[in-house]
Amino acid sequence: MLTENHSGFPVTDRRRFISKSVLGFGSIVLSEDVLSRVRKLEGPVKIGMIADLHQDVMHDGDRRLESFVQAMKNEKPDAVIQLGDFAYPNKKNKQILENFQNSNSNAFHVLGNHEIDDGHSFDEVVKLWGMKGRYYSEELNGLKLIVLDGNEKSPNHKKGYPSYMGKAQLLWLKKELNESEDPVIIVSHQPIAGPSSIENSKEVQEILQIHRSKIILALNGHTHIDHVFRKAGIIYFHVNSASYHWIGGKHRHHSYSKDVHAKFPYIEYTCPYKDSLFTTLTLDPTSDSIDIKGRSSEWVGPSPAQIGKELHEELIDGEEVCSRIRSRRLIRSKN
Repeated sequence: MLTENHSGFPVTDRRRFISKSVLGFGSIVLSEDVLSRVRKLEGPVKIGMIADLHQDVMHDGDRRLESFVQAMKNEKPDAVIQLGDFAYPNKKNKQILENFQNSNSNAFHVLGNHEIDDGHSFDEVVKLWGMKGRYYSEELNGLKLIVLDGNEKSPNHKKGYPSYMGKAQLLWLKKELNESEDPVIIVSHQPIAGPSSIENSKEVQEILQIHRSKIILALNGHTHIDHVFRKAGIIYFHVNSASYHWIGGKHRHHSYSKDVHAKFPYIEYTCPYKDSLFTTLTLDPTSDSIDIKGRSSEWVGPSPAQIGKELHEELIDGEEVCSRIRSRRLIRSKN
């Protein structure tokens, strides 16, 4: 069974874990079934990912996105994807949307829950961003990306942001997985497992478990944490925010100048990162590993722990709640 060690990296036992001190990053064991599908790729596949930019919360969202765009010019990924809560789809944000769209010929979007905060519907966001649909799939050099929408209303929804995947979407997901022989990456904004997961997370997890031999991992944003773990044969990766960790009204404070906070009042509900966070995922059919390239920053002002924020029971300050995305390697089991 996979567990978390003190360093925050998933491990099984001493024989199957390659320590951080040896490789300089965390290692997560992949099944031979998954790796056998990766070996069938036409060539290496690299994906650049950025999550939760929150352009309309931050005063420097354009700078943070530009850091990502410039890094991707050097990385030369086959695709880039933003994992939701990117920017309101209005005229003011036209340039930031174009900057992302123009950064790669394969620039994909995921719907976050805050995309509609300025009054747009999700269907309008899909149209304005040029998406194929609220949920969709893409083929990328022999890799299948399945992008899901966790913003549907459950039958029991009463208030707050919806966090659910409806019947029609799950029937479509089953069909996509049943018909695919390619290795698959599942992408969503809200988590399918772990903290803040969707209402019907167990139902979706059970669908993924049936196809665990072809699913490399499931990616999500939303939680603003750096967290990787295995559950029932599926690796789940919570990609940290490009901008901040949310702390809420009880711990409001100023990290920047009075002028900045006057113009961007929601920043005081956050602990910002000094530099933009993002990552790349590289799959190489000639290797028995899959690499996640991390990026580190530091807090602007106090950290969540320093201001006394209570953490979810699954999270540790300085581990999952941190101003970084760790580099990780998904490796072949030796057993």
